Amino acid sequence: MNAEPLNPQAAAAHRVPARRYGAMAMTLHWLLALMIVASFSVGLYMTGLPFSPLRLKLFNWHKWAGIAILGLTALRLLWRLSHPPPPLPPCIVEAMPGWQLVAHRGTHLLLYLLFFAVPLAGWAYSSALGFPIVWFGVVALPDFVPVNKEFAEAVLKPLHHGAAYALGAVVLLHAAAALKHHFVDHDGLLDRMWPFSHQGHAR
Repeated sequence: MNAEPLNPQAAAAHRVPARRYGAMAMTLHWLLALMIVASFSVGLYMTGLPFSPLRLKLFNWHKWAGIAILGLTALRLLWRLSHPPPPLPPCIVEAMPGWQLVAHRGTHLLLYLLFFAVPLAGWAYSSALGFPIVWFGVVALPDFVPVNKEFAEAVLKPLHHGAAYALGAVVLLHAAAALKHHFVDHDGLLDRMWPFSHQGHAR
């Protein structure tokens, strides 16, 4: 007699490929991921630099990246609303404990909230300090809040830093969960968003 599979639900996930995200959704996902990691890394590095032309240049690039992330997040949200993501395959839903399903949905909601909150708090902080943002030195953006340096340092700066660290933590949690599904559960969940999978893109 053939031995029963150790995890029938994972085996079923292998036999029935999960429907994947479309090319546009994948592009926006990975572009945002790269920009967020780069912007967070630059932010950590530049705050430890002494006042110098390099520090000023990095601060400008950090602001420009934040505005780009804000715009791409709005585009991604509009795309998601007009192109609903593929539902989780029943075999994955049945295999996941209830708390994991709640965490799965909650993490995505929290990511979108922080995608908006971090750059908006940074924009407000720069405006309150009296430093308007000129995107890539070409597009002058309006001040988000009136100039108020005390409010900027007491409220907006810790808000921006705290939201950025929270975003970093949620991104790491999101990535760890995706890797766990891929290497431990073997349920094909990561293939839904991985552009180099052998499965075809959703239309």
